[in-house]
Formats: sequence, structure tokens, C-alpha cells
Amino acid sequence: MKKISMSSSRLGLRLAACLLNISEARRKHIVENIANAALGKNGQKHPEVSVLNIFSDQNYNRSVITIVASIDELGNSILAACLEAFQSIDMQIQEGIHPCLGAVDLIPIYPLTDVGVEECGAVARSLAENLVRHVPGCSVFLFGEADLPEKRTLVQRRKQLGWFTRRDFSALEPDLGTAPARRCGLTGVGASPYVMNCNVTIDSQDLALGREIASAIRGSNLNGLKGVQAMAFPHEGKIEIACNVESFEDQEATETSDDFRYMAYSVLGNQFSYISPHYIEAQIKKLASDRGIGTIGRALIGFTPQECKTCAEYAIKKSIGEFWKIRGGVFM
Repeated sequence: MKKISMSSSRLGLRLAACLLNISEARRKHIVENIANAALGKNGQKHPEVSVLNIFSDQNYNRSVITIVASIDELGNSILAACLEAFQSIDMQIQEGIHPCLGAVDLIPIYPLTDVGVEECGAVARSLAENLVRHVPGCSVFLFGEADLPEKRTLVQRRKQLGWFTRRDFSALEPDLGTAPARRCGLTGVGASPYVMNCNVTIDSQDLALGREIASAIRGSNLNGLKGVQAMAFPHEGKIEIACNVESFEDQEATETSDDFRYMAYSVLGNQFSYISPHYIEAQIKKLASDRGIGTIGRALIGFTPQECKTCAEYAIKKSIGEFWKIRGGVFM
């Protein structure tokens, strides 16, 4: 197993990340305006905030904007981005293959350096309160460390709310705010250890077959991959297996080494592991091959936890707010 420490920072900064999921990808300027709003007002860029990456998928009509900042500034930065998003995205006319309930669909906050997940949860709860205060019609459901005292997972909340199938959200009851307005929809806000997004495309148009493979690797199923949630979607004429890859407590993973199934890291002395993207791709390739088809490629939506921490420290040390322009955003 590879292990990388994320428990201390040479910069003396306490850093966290948000992978802001918005229901827009086809209007590139709108996505970039939302990303730039996270950096500061009236052209005044905040030195402790950076947008590391923008990943936009036009088929899904969904973008993921990776915002990193000191924990003290992250909430304000996300709020500014969300205010811009709610002004620009109308769920009444939004179309896309990917499930979604909100113009700002998901706001997960993850610890990177010298920050605990509980503190990220407190930032998430405060952000949720500010959103419903500042955005008329905004309504929020909470998950993870923001959902006290139950701390229900994102998957649990999405199942309860019908996120995977529902587009009529008028009857939903949010945790904060009034009944969801048709323009804004319902927004998920929460905190947890880092969740990576990794998608693998299979060379087939058979959605049922894709769902079979997604089910086989899902961590909730027998012989599935621990911490992996998977769905299959039509994508650019093929089928994509879209995976959320959770970080989990390390004890059960320490025995694995040579196959690089697990990657390990620490935050504030707490040990976490996750299934590596290479191993996920290899397992999907094997399952596809067993069914007589191949795979086309893998897309990592942003970063691994270690990459995110390293890029965050570099960008903030160098005061590079628009780091994504250097790295190159991904627009599909």
C-alpha cells in the first residue's frame, strides 16, 4: 500500500476542499463565471482561495469545480460561487442525462491539511444556513458531518429523497429552507473524508450490461470494491460507469500491498484509504472482458486526495487563484 502524509503543512495553513457540483456544462462562460466568483469580489482575489480544476461534461450537463481554501475562508468562497450559480441556472429548463435535484446540486467539503472532518461539518452547516438566508427559494438537505446527530451518508440521503430517479421535487421536505422552488431545486450540503470521482467508459451501448458491471463493483454488494458507489449512464454513444470513491478508515486495508488496490493517506493523524483509480479501471476492464467487450478509457474528475492537497498548497503558496487555467480545465 502507498501511504502519503497529509497531516501537516509547511505553509502553516489549514486547508479544505469543496468539489462543487453544478447543473450546467453547456454554457462555458457561465461555469467560468461561477468559478471566478469563488475567488473574490470586484476583481479582488483572496490570497487563500484557489480554483484548482473545472470538469464540465456536456452530455451530463454537469460541472464539478474544485475550490480549495483555508478553512476560515472556504465557506465564504463557496457561498459567492453559489450565489452566482443560482442567478445563472434555472432548473425549470435544465436538461441532462445525469441525475440532479438542484441548480447547485451538491456541496461536499473535505479536509486536506490540519483540519478535521468535524470542523468541515461545522463550515458546511454554517454555509447551508447562509444559503437559505441569501437565496430566495433555496432549500438544503444535509449529509455526513453536517447532518447532526445522525450523520447520514450522501447515498442514504439521496435514496431517501429520490435523487436517483426524481425530477419533481416540489413535494420534498428539506432540512433547511422552504419547499424547493422550481428554479433552484434542492441542494445537498455536507462534509466527509475525501470522495474521489472516477469514470470508466465501456465499449458498448448496452445500458443493462453497464448496470450489471456497476452493480458488481459497488461496495454495498458482495465482492464489491470497498467505498465505491457506481452507476451506469449513456455517454457520447457508449456507456460510462461513474464511480464515487470514498475514503474510509484504514484498519481493514493495511494488509494489502503489492496490487496497489488501496492508496493510503493521513489527515491530523487519522489514517484513511481508498480504492485506487487504476484498480477500479482494471476491475471494470475484467468484468467487461468477461462479457465480451472492451473499455475505452478512464477519467478522474479532479484529483486524488493527495494530488488535491499538493496542488492546493502550491496554488495558495504562489497565490494562483485560477490554477485550473494552468492545469487546464476539462470540457467534454
